[in-house]
Amino acid sequence: MYHIRFPGLGLHFNIDPVAFSVGDFNVYWYGIIIGCGFLLALLFALQNLKRFQIERDPFIDCALVGLVCGILGARLYYIFFKWDYYSQHLNEILAVHNGGLAIYGGLLGGLLGGCILAKIKKINIPAVLDIVSMGFLIGQGIGRWGNFINQEAFGTETDLPWRMVSENTGNLGVHPCFLYESLWCILGFGFLYFVSRKFRKFNGQIFLMYLVWYGLERMIVEGLRTDSLYTPFLGLRVSQILSGILVIVGIVLLVIFAKRSQKEQNPSSDVPAETDEISEPSEPEQQEASEKYEGGI
Repeated sequence: MYHIRFPGLGLHFNIDPVAFSVGDFNVYWYGIIIGCGFLLALLFALQNLKRFQIERDPFIDCALVGLVCGILGARLYYIFFKWDYYSQHLNEILAVHNGGLAIYGGLLGGLLGGCILAKIKKINIPAVLDIVSMGFLIGQGIGRWGNFINQEAFGTETDLPWRMVSENTGNLGVHPCFLYESLWCILGFGFLYFVSRKFRKFNGQIFLMYLVWYGLERMIVEGLRTDSLYTPFLGLRVSQILSGILVIVGIVLLVIFAKRSQKEQNPSSDVPAETDEISEPSEPEQQEASEKYEGGI
């Protein structure tokens, strides 16, 4: 049981990470919330498949494979950068109910598994990425509340009005980083959905915009967190480095593909068009024709 307070807002919560138990088997709120996020993202995608010209059944197959690969990737990513701990606690490797799922590992694993199956089933991968990226924002916006239940993924000490206090924070007021990211993702979903309806020019555009949108937020919020994963040698925050790379790559590719799309929609007029015009005869030719006419044929 966690006793969570937001003293600046006058809010207080007593939260048990265990939702309910069946015998000795505990069902955790963390898993329920993650599952709800995935389900809502999938329902949104299914409602919009026709607009992206994607078939329903192959997409569902890709989504399920992506889910499994995403969970596996999220856990492996986290364990890789925390191997000093898990090498001494091998029995905790499968204890995902205690947290320890890295979002970037989940995104990479899910995208890799889903895209491989999409390639096999001959689905338009950039179009799939567009609709999936909006689903990611739904899932992330909801899923971050699992961190709230587990009292993890919070930030450094602060005296801001929305500071959070609990046993896990050492009874100090800290940045509720889970809340920052949840709100940013929900706002991002609304923004990218609007763009997809009004200003989408090419397949893959929404996905690239997602990389930029999420990467910008993660670079900032990751700098506040106290549980960041660090590179083994340089001592830098892994998520900040990866976020910076994604933002740069996303912007560059957006510019390149936007220009390419514009050229395809407005073909170059540099090449002279063929005409059926007959050129005017020269003066000698006109004189010769006149003589023949006068002399008869």
